[in-house]
Amino acid sequence: IIVADEFDAEAETQVVSFDKIPEGWMGLDNGPESTKAQAAALADCKTVIMNGPMGVFEMEKFNKGTFGIVDILADLSKNKGAITIIGGGDSVAATEQSGRAGDMSHISTGGGAAL
Repeated sequence: IIVADEFDAEAETQVVSFDKIPEGWMGLDNGPESTKAQAAALADCKTVIMNGPMGVFEMEKFNKGTFGIVDILADLSKNKGAITIIGGGDSVAATEQSGRAGDMSHISTGGGAAL
C-alpha cells in the first residue's frame, strides 16, 4: 500500500504492507505488490468489471495502482479478448486519463447502477 502522512499531492509517502500502516498515516493507493497480485489473479479471466479506482488517481503520487489495474484490464481485452467493463464516473475518468479507454470493451458512467 502507498501511504501518506496527509491527503496532499506533496505528502510524504511510504510503501508498506497493509498491516503496517504507521499511526496517523493513510492508505492512498495500491502498492506494486498488490498490482502484481491483481495481474496474476486476473490473468485467465474472460470478463472483468471495474467499479472504482484503486487510489487517489487525481494526484500523481497516488495514481499508479489505478493506472496499473487499468493497464491490466486493457491488456486482457486487447491481447486475450476478455470483456472489460469500466463502470462509474471516477473509473471512467481514470481510464480516460490513463490513455487506455480505447482498449476496453465497454465504458459507462453508470457504476453502481450498472452492477
